[in-house]
Formats: sequence, C-alpha cells, structure tokens
Amino acid sequence: MLVSIGLPVYNGADVMEGVVRSVLAQEHGDVELVITDNASTDSTEELCRGLAAEDSRISYYRQPENLGMLRNFDFALQAAKGEFFRWIGDDDRLDPTYSTKCLDAFAADPRLLMVTTQISYTDTRDGVVRTQRYEEARPGAGLNSSDPVARVAELSRLLNESYLIIDPLYGMVRRAPVVAMAPRRNMPREDQVFAARLVMEGPWQHINEVLAERHWDIKHRGKLARRLGVPTWKGYCSTLLQCQETLYWAHAHVEAGTLTSDQYRQIRAAVRGLYMRRHRETAVRRVRKVTRMAFGRS
Repeated sequence: MLVSIGLPVYNGADVMEGVVRSVLAQEHGDVELVITDNASTDSTEELCRGLAAEDSRISYYRQPENLGMLRNFDFALQAAKGEFFRWIGDDDRLDPTYSTKCLDAFAADPRLLMVTTQISYTDTRDGVVRTQRYEEARPGAGLNSSDPVARVAELSRLLNESYLIIDPLYGMVRRAPVVAMAPRRNMPREDQVFAARLVMEGPWQHINEVLAERHWDIKHRGKLARRLGVPTWKGYCSTLLQCQETLYWAHAHVEAGTLTSDQYRQIRAAVRGLYMRRHRETAVRRVRKVTRMAFGRS
C-alpha cells in the first residue's frame, strides 16, 4: 500500500537532507517521497537530484518559476501516486514507525479521512522542545465522531487551545478524496480553513504518541501575508477571513446535500465561538502589553 510523502521546498539545501533520510527510513517500505522545488536559488536542485539518483523512491520536480507556497503544496498532492498522503516540512522529521501506525489506524476504521499524531515542536526562538497530548472535550464528541457538527466544534476548540495539540496540515490523509476537493484559496490561516474543510468531509483519528518532529517559527501577521503574496491587511483580518471562508465551505455542503440547514446553523455557532474567543484573547494580550509598557515607564 503506497504512502506518498510530499515535500514542498524553497532554498532548503542546508536543512532538508535530514527529513529526506527520515522518510526513506520508514518501516513501511512502500513509500514515495515527492519533492517539489519551488524554483530554489540555492543548491537545492543539485542536492535533490543527487538524492533521487540514490533512491528510486524519490520523485523530484523543479518548478520553472516560483508558484507561491500554497500552489507548491498542492502540486505535491497532485503529483503523488499513493493511496495515502502526508505533507512534510523541509526541516521536519518522521519517526520510523510513523507510516505503519497511521496505516494501522486507517485499517481499523474505514470511515477515517485523516490520521494525526502528536508532534514535538522545537521553537526556533529559544530551541525549547514542546508537545501536548490531545484530550477530547467530551467523550464521543471529538474528531472521530460520525457527526460533522461535533467534529467542527471540536476542531474550533482545538484551534484556540494550543498549536501543540494537533496540526491538521501535517497528518496522513486518504489522497483521492482530498484531491477531489475544490481548490484552496490563497489567504492567511488557510491551513485552518483547510482543516475545517477536511473535518467536514470525514472523521479523523488522533494517535497520542510523538511520531513526528517540527520546527516552529511564529510569524508576524503582516510578514506571513507577504510570504503568501497577499495584501498585508489580510494578515490583520485573518480571523475574520478564516471564519467567512469556513462558513462558505459549510454552506457549499448544504447546497450539495451533505449537510442540513440545521447542521449549518450549528457549525455557524461553533465558528462564531472561535471568532469571539480569539478576539477576547487578543484583547487580553493587548491590555497586558499596555500594562507592561505603562509600568515600565513609571
């Protein structure tokens, strides 16, 4: 059963060899690594061609021009051939048992669209490694529920809890249903919109075991918008845009007949709750910042 790992990269020559080795070291031998090079200007091309020459499981694609981050991610998904798929960052790592344990979860529950795992995060600012287990808010009402409303509500809760608990963009999915989804829109917090779309499509299973490592860099909203190639103001309105986009896709499910009007209203309430909580937390942080500044001057 082929597992495809998609590695979008731009100027990653100094860091990416380790992630390539971790993918090729999977206990599950039927794996392909799809590297999509977004017109790198360093020695990424030479490194990747050399690695691909060493191992036939590596497929290397070099874009003739920079596609932008989102389109490069999507290219990896489209170019993959496996029944199952996972994206990976250019300085991340996978445990050797990662693919095996995810496939076991899929085999145990044919309903599943995605399997996520606990991840250890190395903060690029201080080098501290952090992780956090996932605990359902209410038993039976988590991401594994057969009820899409319950899944959206649980995801909305998690997106406000901590980035350490779950990262939907870096889980393993059944590739065909994800490829069939409508194109993603390039915008700040699009990964969270995409997560909401995935959780509307089907149940997830989470493995509370650290099976992957990531480096974490918290970016300023304006800087992230520039990296995505969108107007800076969208970075500062990211939560509003995220909620609007999530509800757009929820309504699309109503029109397709896969959600009822009542389910849409419940999802809208969950999304509104995410919006309100996030803005309350922002207000609290601003008050604390102003207080520190005031006492610092006194």
